[in-house]
Amino acid sequence: MNRVVRGSDGREWTIKANLEWSNPISVDEFEHEVNGGSGPSIIVGAALGFLVVLFIVWTPEEVIVPWWLITLLVLVILFFPVRWLVHRPWSVYAATPGDADENPPETWVGVVRGYVDARTEVSKVAREIELYAEPDMNGSLQPTE
Repeated sequence: MNRVVRGSDGREWTIKANLEWSNPISVDEFEHEVNGGSGPSIIVGAALGFLVVLFIVWTPEEVIVPWWLITLLVLVILFFPVRWLVHRPWSVYAATPGDADENPPETWVGVVRGYVDARTEVSKVAREIELYAEPDMNGSLQPTE
């Protein structure tokens, strides 16, 4: 999602939000939380798929499986992948090339979790730029050098 906003000082800002497929490492998490990768989730998913197939194959022909049970099983199987996808981190960037006067180029970067939070953050940053000529220093975006 991209957005171009004109600040109150006349500079044009480009605000971008990009979905991150891997978790960005922050300084606080560097040695404390190590991501195990996607291996365990693939193994658990394969085991769950195997058990579902085994359940279907071993069901006798006389048994009538109700539609709501199949729907419930599909929802249970899809719950965690959908939750994982919805809660992915989004990198939000706000950048301006500056102008010929006294305003230098600036880039602000931050990370938020979830699509709805990313849209909200982009709208909030756009509004702050329109009113105050730059993003809020106490917000989720921080200036980079």
